[in-house]
Amino acid sequence: MLFICTHNSARSQMAEGLLQAFHGDRFEAFSAGTEPTTVHPMAVKAMAELGIDISRARSKSVDGFRERKLDYVVTVCDRAHQTCPLFAGGRHQLHKGFGDPAQPGMDDDALLAAFRTTRDEIKLWLEKEFVPEAAKGGGGVQTGINFGLNPAFKP
Repeated sequence: MLFICTHNSARSQMAEGLLQAFHGDRFEAFSAGTEPTTVHPMAVKAMAELGIDISRARSKSVDGFRERKLDYVVTVCDRAHQTCPLFAGGRHQLHKGFGDPAQPGMDDDALLAAFRTTRDEIKLWLEKEFVPEAAKGGGGVQTGINFGLNPAFKP
């Protein structure tokens, strides 16, 4: 499973960490960005509050995953969804957009609160929608309205 956002700095990193921490026995999770930068320190801090250490995580490019066979490719931000390349090796390509917590002009307390909110939204989506549908064999995940299938994807 590959989570993609633009910079691979927050949302995709948190999604990877959450899925690995809570369902690593069932899924192998990765993350990448269409324009990778660095992992945001507030993403590291928000995840540490749940006991998940992503401090050694590095932003990676989607280019490193183009040839990899993947069951799921999930864009977690709208910009990446619009620009994301198709993955020939991905069985299911999904989009579930989450708001960008890294907004300019916020003080540290407000920024951390935004990262917590995004982290919790991702966790809730994984627990309540993605994991139960994937456990059914993926059919509901690929076509489910809750997951916003990328219409350009051709399996």
